[in-house]
Amino acid sequence: MAKIADIEDRSYWHKTAKSVPLPTQAIIGGRQVDARSGKRFATINPATGETLADIVEGDATDVDDAVTSARRSFDAGHWRNQSPLARKRVLLKLAELLNAEQQQLAAMESLDMGKLVRDAAGNDIPTAINILQWHAEEVDKTYDEVAPLPVGNVGLIRRVPLGVVGAVVPWNFPLNMAIWKCAPALAAGNSVVLKPAEQSPLTALRFAQLALEAGLPEGVLNVVPGFGETAGQALGRHMDVDCLAFTGSTAVGKMFLRYAGDSNLKQVWLECGGKSPVVVFEDCEDLETAADQVVSGILYNQGQVCSAGSRLIVQDSIRARFLDLLTERMAQYRPGDPLDPQSRLGAMVEAKHAANVMRYIEAGCREATLVAGGNAVTVNGRGSFIEPTIFSDVRPDAVIAREEIFGPVLAVLGFADEAEAIALANDSVYGLGASVWTDNLSRAHRVSEQIVAGVVGVNVVDPVNPAIPFGGFRQSGSGRDLSRHAAEKYTALKTTWIRFKD
Repeated sequence: MAKIADIEDRSYWHKTAKSVPLPTQAIIGGRQVDARSGKRFATINPATGETLADIVEGDATDVDDAVTSARRSFDAGHWRNQSPLARKRVLLKLAELLNAEQQQLAAMESLDMGKLVRDAAGNDIPTAINILQWHAEEVDKTYDEVAPLPVGNVGLIRRVPLGVVGAVVPWNFPLNMAIWKCAPALAAGNSVVLKPAEQSPLTALRFAQLALEAGLPEGVLNVVPGFGETAGQALGRHMDVDCLAFTGSTAVGKMFLRYAGDSNLKQVWLECGGKSPVVVFEDCEDLETAADQVVSGILYNQGQVCSAGSRLIVQDSIRARFLDLLTERMAQYRPGDPLDPQSRLGAMVEAKHAANVMRYIEAGCREATLVAGGNAVTVNGRGSFIEPTIFSDVRPDAVIAREEIFGPVLAVLGFADEAEAIALANDSVYGLGASVWTDNLSRAHRVSEQIVAGVVGVNVVDPVNPAIPFGGFRQSGSGRDLSRHAAEKYTALKTTWIRFKD
């Protein structure tokens, strides 16, 4: 493990990035394989525009191979029939192997999707490992139920694995999202076929390699890189997939619901888009801390976070002052080399997405007041970067107030009283996250109860913990990731009713 002094040094990370081996093949049936078609696609470093590696491009044929392998492993019982303690030990061993490669994994993610290496190494990778450990430790601490039946009857109610789980994950937190899906599914005894985002497949592939090294039986975890319209759709439509877990846009989430209806009515669990409100009341005594968290909340990962607090709803009496605090802090976040630990803002995941974010910024310039930022920039003449951007005087019906931008863009709206604040917060098709800032305890309870969101933080922005369920309402999806409730997505209740003689 590198020393802290090394980790804070730019040259260490550039050296690590150049030396880390990049996995390129699919993992199917415990083997590293090429696509049957022989096709590959380039994964690009968005900070430089350079090709990192040519990755296997799986399609429907490769997905079918992976599902067949997963089904074979599940039916054979090599994993699901192991004791909870045995499964726990394998998953904890996997966590140890990931922990030993933290810096290499952080460098991979920084290269692959442009995130700051300081965030990948300091938060994203350690958090992913912690979540894996949490679900591993849960395995042998979960009890089944006995129903209260009349004498002479015993009702056993058990949670059993569903079978083959398909998981389609996004590009913004590659290893984290893979583990959010795979850890509880594997812990429950399922077999998994994982389709990572084509923009950032590297750490998911390494995750599968290390899983085999940890002792996970062949075929239990399969990873098929490829494109959504081919590999992703094939997984969603496959007749032998029992459950599909997806994190990504609401538009694509709706597609997976259709795929399930057109195929075998597989269970579909969605964690989709968001337009999370941050409501700041005039009775918030620590506006400095509130401003710190609002800025870090919209700029973390360049704003490419589904639960990012992208709608700031601030009371009119403090709006000008709070906007000044935000502008001061935003000025400290300038795009820089993602592999430099001193950089505060990384690259957008790809040029195509950066262009889409800029279209939203152009719309914002037409319908609101640009306070800061608003420009696409380069670093050392290369890459896809966007300045931190603030719009004020935003109308509730403005495009930038209603649609998920997925970039470093903050829309600021004002309100006069509590009723208006709640109405504005709930004026969205989404319901993923929210934040309320107040020092009035009654108001904190009252407002958080009325806001429609899966997770409401009071005096904190976008809190995440393995013990707390994460997910939303409305078009933000269904089901929950994290916590013991995650297992509910990957298991089914099975009842055995036994009558016995006196």
